[in-house]
Amino acid sequence: MRRSLVMIMAGGRGSRLGPLTCHRAKPATPFGGRYRIIDFALSNFVNSGYRHIYILTQYMANSLIRHLGRSWHLGGYDEFIEVAPAQMRRGKHWYLGTADSVYQNLNLIADHPTPHVAVFGGDHIYKFAVDRMEDFHVGIGADLTVAAFPVPRSEAHQFGVIEVDSTGRIVGFQEKPESPTPIPGQPETCLVSMGSYFFRREVLTRALIADAEDENSRHDFGGDVIPKLLSAGANVFVYDFGTHRVPGEPHDAPPYWRDVGTIDSYISASMELRSPVPTLNLYNREWRIRTSQRSHPPVRFAGGGPSRLEDSMVCEGSVVFRADVGSSIVGFDCMVRSGARLERSLLMSGCEIGEDAQLSGVLADKNCVIADGARIGLDGDVDRRRFPFITEGGVIVLPKGTYVPVSGPIELARDIGEAFRADAAMGYALDKVSLPPVVSARSRHSFRSAGPGSRGDG
Repeated sequence: MRRSLVMIMAGGRGSRLGPLTCHRAKPATPFGGRYRIIDFALSNFVNSGYRHIYILTQYMANSLIRHLGRSWHLGGYDEFIEVAPAQMRRGKHWYLGTADSVYQNLNLIADHPTPHVAVFGGDHIYKFAVDRMEDFHVGIGADLTVAAFPVPRSEAHQFGVIEVDSTGRIVGFQEKPESPTPIPGQPETCLVSMGSYFFRREVLTRALIADAEDENSRHDFGGDVIPKLLSAGANVFVYDFGTHRVPGEPHDAPPYWRDVGTIDSYISASMELRSPVPTLNLYNREWRIRTSQRSHPPVRFAGGGPSRLEDSMVCEGSVVFRADVGSSIVGFDCMVRSGARLERSLLMSGCEIGEDAQLSGVLADKNCVIADGARIGLDGDVDRRRFPFITEGGVIVLPKGTYVPVSGPIELARDIGEAFRADAAMGYALDKVSLPPVVSARSRHSFRSAGPGSRGDG
């Protein structure tokens, strides 16, 4: 068992995920039909042997805390995964940035005086044998080691770019630069920060205290703490994730890391799971991705006739009645009724697709209901009048608990409608369509499943 303390930052809002995160923290967002984003970071640490883990929460943490409480338990002596909510321990303010979230929990670091501390984000999809990074960090004698992922130089402007010398020592950091600095000897490739760090404990403590005293700081690891450590001459090295291998993976399998910061990137990463040879291997028994163990029955295909499924995933507890499902993901506890057709669509859990309904390029959050015969994603002009959330890639996003009738405005669940009206960006999106959504008059709430488990169907 690894003794180092782990701090997973899970308080982010994920504002670019818009309607998916207006009511939940980004790490709590469902992924791949049956997981939550936080499950990937936690699985990596547990699989790597770490048993002293704190989850730092802040924004809309209720569903995240509920998921952690129901799903993540360590049974051994002196083992824990604990939630550390924002508590204003060091001032009358909530977390001001990534660095401040750890600074406000320095008491937890003091309570566990291990030589090294892992500070990772909880909002990426990736597989990572974290112990190998720690071995590198300790072996090279670094004050700080930053995990980095190689990307084409043409894409690096979207990320924080790390400048390194030929030994792997970090010599500079560029925050979303217009002209990114490439890797020495690789002019078309850059290293971008994954937001994953190993610190020597005393270096982390001193750096956070100094950052808290700086009134001009944004209290961010990438923008403030790391550049200051570099200026002070600290031994800061990069861990090249591009050379990383996870136990149980084929020797030629490339490392997997996705920044699902936008809905289009979230959809893309999700749909990779249903590829003939998925780049994210969920079948590796040496590196399981753990999540809630639900008591749903197996998937059922019913209705007295054949269903067509092609390059798709259907999760536990769902029932498909003589439907056509192509290049799609159907989450757990969903109902797809006779004659329905799904193409390039993603249903989160608890959704019901009515008879003869057709969906193309749709992302439905949990517990959505599509009326019999409804059409979504087949007529761009009609869709733009009815649906306020359409991505640059053309994906139509249905907020949690939405009801879509055959025609007319869509209906938002009461709690989601109230949350959207309290958010300026979401409110603007609702008002810009010619048929603005209405809020349910039936006090229907988004947490109510519309799947077979809600009524005993099937």
